[in-house]
Amino acid sequence: MSELNNNKLADIQETVKLFKIFSDYTRLRIIELLYSGEECVQDIADSLGTSQSAISHQLKLLRDMNVVSARKEGKQVIYCLQDNHIKEIFLIGYSHATTCKL
Repeated sequence: MSELNNNKLADIQETVKLFKIFSDYTRLRIIELLYSGEECVQDIADSLGTSQSAISHQLKLLRDMNVVSARKEGKQVIYCLQDNHIKEIFLIGYSHATTCKL
């Protein structure tokens, strides 16, 4: 296989990883919450009614896939969606799911 094909296959594998991020209920709820703006871990946990440690675990996965970014503000870490691509992926998926019901 050529190097170009190997690069394309690697890019497809990264795309698969990204879509797997969107296949988890809790992660998708975090993305939906961050769609409106920045939040700290505790506020996300409170909004979703789950533990801070569970949210932190999911946020690490989201950070590793460049879905969210984080910045420190004093002792708190504030999270937001990485960029508009993530917002678009979420909106397109949500729109499809809610308007194309069988």
